[in-house]
Amino acid sequence: MSSPRIILLAHGSSDKRWCETFEKLAAPTLASVDNARVAYMELAEPSIDTIIMDGVAEGITEFTIVPLFLAAGRHLRKDVPAMIEELEKAHGVSIQLAPPIGENPLLGQAIRDVVMLQLDETPA
Repeated sequence: MSSPRIILLAHGSSDKRWCETFEKLAAPTLASVDNARVAYMELAEPSIDTIIMDGVAEGITEFTIVPLFLAAGRHLRKDVPAMIEELEKAHGVSIQLAPPIGENPLLGQAIRDVVMLQLDETPA
């Protein structure tokens, strides 16, 4: 059995610069995790639906969505689960929703590292 397609999910924006920020953040994962893709919940492409359809066309039936959100607000509690339910029915696939990236303690450590780096670069 092959591993699921990993979908790094960002909210989305009509501003390409906003999307580029998430694509840069996702680049190390995309380079090191086979079968990983970026998708946007709304306002940008590729959408979750596009990534799922592409995967189905490749024979993929299992997907894991890793939300690039700091916390589980309304989108992750209601909107995304509703989208997942529709996509599972429409495409006959299984989609798991991981906790938002902000709930992982490693993100807190990364923020600390960025702050420490900034302090080291601050002129005295």
